[in-house]
Amino acid sequence: MRTERNLTRLDRVFARLDREPERPAHIDVPKMSRHRVALLAGTLAFYLAIVWLVVITSWLVRLDWQVMFFRPYQQWAEIHWFVDYYVVLGQRGPTAVMIASWLAWRSWRQHTLRPMLTLATSLLLLNITVGAAKIGMGRLGPHYATTIGSNEMGLGGDIFPSGHTANAVVTWGILAYLASTPRARRWLSALSAVTSLGVGMATVYLGTHWLSDVLLGWVAGLLVLLALPWFEPLIARAEDQIFDLRDRWRARGSRTAPAPLSPVETPVRLKPRPASQNETAARAAAPRAPVYLAPGPHTTRSERTPVTPVGSRRPPQTDRTARGTASTARPLTGG
Repeated sequence: MRTERNLTRLDRVFARLDREPERPAHIDVPKMSRHRVALLAGTLAFYLAIVWLVVITSWLVRLDWQVMFFRPYQQWAEIHWFVDYYVVLGQRGPTAVMIASWLAWRSWRQHTLRPMLTLATSLLLLNITVGAAKIGMGRLGPHYATTIGSNEMGLGGDIFPSGHTANAVVTWGILAYLASTPRARRWLSALSAVTSLGVGMATVYLGTHWLSDVLLGWVAGLLVLLALPWFEPLIARAEDQIFDLRDRWRARGSRTAPAPLSPVETPVRLKPRPASQNETAARAAAPRAPVYLAPGPHTTRSERTPVTPVGSRRPPQTDRTARGTASTARPLTGG
């Protein structure tokens, strides 16, 4: 008697994952509303204000030096091991791999490339804007500072703004940007903000960044997220072109594919066709020819006439008789 296996909780989870949902017809794509434009303008003004306060060596630079002399990694040395691991959440390589893996699975489930294309667009904008600011301002970090109290600008550094903080804002904030419900967007926004600020404070704790670097990095990542709706039409066109290219490749492959072979059938044994009565009578009436070993009458070897081989130099012997016949006596000649 065959019994069915009881499904475990893990089996039910995989069975639910195997049911692919349909491609969402109405995706809540953020648009560049007036409120968003105003928020972007205010964030950009805050970005420029931080840069100006550092350039003029204001109170913000003095605060940077005070925090550096405080040396948090010495004051709270017992949490150093935790901060070393936590700061990885802001490194571009590990975070990009984690977020890309999740968004790739989501793209496969929903039959859309928008999550992956949005992530690629945000990382490209991050690299261009933050990279250009780092190279343009050339600020040195706390470990390489040359003059106490100076802003260390234009000395060939690359730490202003903080790349760890900006990368944490973008990579974790993209989850909130792509959230499907307002509630999920709010929770993910708060989580990404706390995570990115924690990454920034971890770099200050380790002494690799000034406090102003972290503030500017956080604002730089927020600017990228706020500007993403301007690139949504470009993302949609790129997705359509990729799907069109895929359809053309599939159509070309279906045209060039060979016709499927018919299944091999079992050979059928053919039976001899029964002869009709007329064919049987004709075969019986037809006389059979005698069977010989060779065509023509068969003679014994003794009756055969010797034949001189063609091309032989031996002259023919006309006086030679066949074997078995009486030979004529030769006349005797006296001598």
